[in-house]
Amino acid sequence: MNRRIALRHLALISGGLALIPSCDFSTDDILEAYENLKITNTQKQLLGEISNTIIPAGELKGALDLEVPDFILVMVNDCLKREDQELFTQGLAAFPDYAKKSGGSNFDKLDSKEKEDLIQQGLALEEEKDKALSFFLNTTKRLTMQGYMASEYIQTEVIPYSLIPGTYNGAVLISDIQKPKING
Repeated sequence: MNRRIALRHLALISGGLALIPSCDFSTDDILEAYENLKITNTQKQLLGEISNTIIPAGELKGALDLEVPDFILVMVNDCLKREDQELFTQGLAAFPDYAKKSGGSNFDKLDSKEKEDLIQQGLALEEEKDKALSFFLNTTKRLTMQGYMASEYIQTEVIPYSLIPGTYNGAVLISDIQKPKING
């Protein structure tokens, strides 16, 4: 065998072996899009379940259909102070244990009524040790509603938004005016 080819193969193998310890083969990687938050993919899915419990799909699309969890994470990452971001991530990390302790099972295995009750209980927490969990749930609820109502679907199909009001028509009776149905 040619010595040059053998040395080249040896160099490639040793270089590959040197890189293997630096590779991370874990299945739950941190999402890089949110640089201030250390959010994993499973935590993002849990946030999606929570936001979909707050605004479920029915006749209208739900929060998960409109990608509200991405809106929540962007708002927390870009708009909240560092202390609030830490409280949010601590609450998100503590929520599965809270759900298992209070609901008796994982959050995704509960039925919709139990999920709603669990979130309502979490919103009412006022103890100092549950400050992060309460902050997380209150922030998630507020940003879910904000992201849902500001979505393109709501602004174009459910409540048609018009930047400039229409023309004035003084001959319209008040009884003919219909309010938009925002609750489905």
